[in-house]
Amino acid sequence: MPTTKTTKKTKAIASTQSLSAYVKSICDVMRRSNCASALQYVPELTWILFLRILDSQEQREQEEAEVLGNSYTPAIKSPYRWQDWAAPYSNDLYHPRTTDGQPQGWKRQELFAAGDGNLFDFINNELLPYLHSLDIDPNTGLPNPNATPKQRIIGRIMTAVERVRVDSETNLRDIFDQVDQLNTDHVDDTHFFTLSQVYEDLLLKMGEKNSDGGQFFTPREVIRAMVLTVDPEPGKTFFDPCCGTGGFLAVGYEYLSQKLGKEISSTDIDTLKHDTFYGKEKENLVFPIALANLVLHGIDQPNLWHGNTLTGRATYGELFESAPATFDYLFTNPPFGGKEGKDAQKRYAFETSSTQVLFVQDIISHLAPKGTCAIVLDEGFLFRTNESAFVETKRKLVDECNIWAIVSMPGGVFSTAGAGVKTNLVFFTKDQPTEKIWYYDFSHVKVGKKTPVTMVHFGYDKSGKPIDDNLLPMTLTSEWLEDEDVKDEPFPTYAKMLAKKEESRYSWTVDFAARRAEAKSAMQPHKEKAAALREEILPLKERLKVYKKEKKAKEETELLQSEITSKEKEVKEQEAIVSDIDAKVFDLKAVNPNAVVKLDTRTSLEVIENIEKQGKIVAKAMESLKGLLS
Repeated sequence: MPTTKTTKKTKAIASTQSLSAYVKSICDVMRRSNCASALQYVPELTWILFLRILDSQEQREQEEAEVLGNSYTPAIKSPYRWQDWAAPYSNDLYHPRTTDGQPQGWKRQELFAAGDGNLFDFINNELLPYLHSLDIDPNTGLPNPNATPKQRIIGRIMTAVERVRVDSETNLRDIFDQVDQLNTDHVDDTHFFTLSQVYEDLLLKMGEKNSDGGQFFTPREVIRAMVLTVDPEPGKTFFDPCCGTGGFLAVGYEYLSQKLGKEISSTDIDTLKHDTFYGKEKENLVFPIALANLVLHGIDQPNLWHGNTLTGRATYGELFESAPATFDYLFTNPPFGGKEGKDAQKRYAFETSSTQVLFVQDIISHLAPKGTCAIVLDEGFLFRTNESAFVETKRKLVDECNIWAIVSMPGGVFSTAGAGVKTNLVFFTKDQPTEKIWYYDFSHVKVGKKTPVTMVHFGYDKSGKPIDDNLLPMTLTSEWLEDEDVKDEPFPTYAKMLAKKEESRYSWTVDFAARRAEAKSAMQPHKEKAAALREEILPLKERLKVYKKEKKAKEETELLQSEITSKEKEVKEQEAIVSDIDAKVFDLKAVNPNAVVKLDTRTSLEVIENIEKQGKIVAKAMESLKGLLS
């Protein structure tokens, strides 16, 4: 029975919070429809959202082509477009039309009129096989030779979807109606990435249940700060070896697009979309999300590799075939606390189960000469010196790369991602050893689920431009700092301080070359003593051989053996001291030498007197309150 429902004008979603609430309402419908957990409804909502926003994107591109008098061929044909089979239908005169003139939702209405179950049959038996065929020809089992690169990617994104999981057509139509509102007319995308934000909210729900949400994405403001700090140039390659939902690549694309400006040539556009951004992702769930995210941000041919970066084993590598061996820019956030098996460890010079340590080794090998990396590393990687792989990896890093900045982040930056670890942003450029490291300490800034990190913390305004303290002074409020005494102190912006490598209450420079020289000097006497002892041991061992050959008295032999053992023990002690001094050089943790420590200098008697004083104030207030109530 045809509906006469008129399409309502909905209120625009204008903030991250309202978008999150809107998506939550969709998830609530899915939870009562055979998708009880996030691990079930995230993949289901992913492909539905992707097809919705892809359709909106293609409609916009077709309109733009028609204005310019150009032809346009959509990646998905009728009746497999969202506007045909999923969009709400109305016979109202002003109801939106498809690009070929029919009322939007005409196919959906046709299926509804045919009876319950027909929508499921269409999606499972017609729509999904059609979308799968865009990647793999069902007749040959080989890549579809007639598909465009964009169609191949759409097919790859949909390959993991075998059938609809939602078990009620009524609920499915409800989901379609709500998802249909997530379009460019309804969502204000000025301050955040629509699809990225949706995915982050969904993955956060997964992370809350499985304690691994942090491995999938990085807070968008942190990504933007890292990209702005490196300031990548167009025409160079951009890589993330564990790209998650593609956040670094999406922000990089936005940044370079703005840098190229409106006068960008068709050649530059082609290079930017097809030959600039590369990524790898291990998780089966996340890989199609990353593809969808990048396609809907404008990178219509993402060069993404599906597989384990550290073992080198590919699940799907066709999209990565044109990737270079090394890259000019590398932005990444390796998984916190991950562990790898022997098959991964054997591929690297310094074997360890630590995922981050292996990733740092991998990154150094994939960074082009004079290439720059910005990476999120947890505190443990920087300060650990009790394991050889950590020390040797950091030695390789400082020998082959110039670490020019380390930013100590607040403890709660990743709390919204289900990870509470203390993190640092590390910036380095290949082909020059590290001489001096500039540090900036953000650990005094309060960040949590309700107070996420913002661009202002990094010294950038909303447009991404560094804030000039002289033009726009920033004043700290009590919620920024725990120390009330400095709440009115002008905040030296990170961007401005970094440009000049200035020192302040929150920034300082470590002369790493001098530290290594001091350590070398401190190690030298211990090395010399160990060498001298080894020289003393050699003739003693020769004498012991003679004693044993001549069958000297047991007492003499044992005394000689004891002397050798004692000297060998002393050699080991000297070598241990040398090793300890050397390892401490590679403790790169940010320890702010300018931090102001507020000490309580009161005596015990003064503390007791103050407690008594406060007690009297409370007692007097309570008496006054009783008087008012009596």
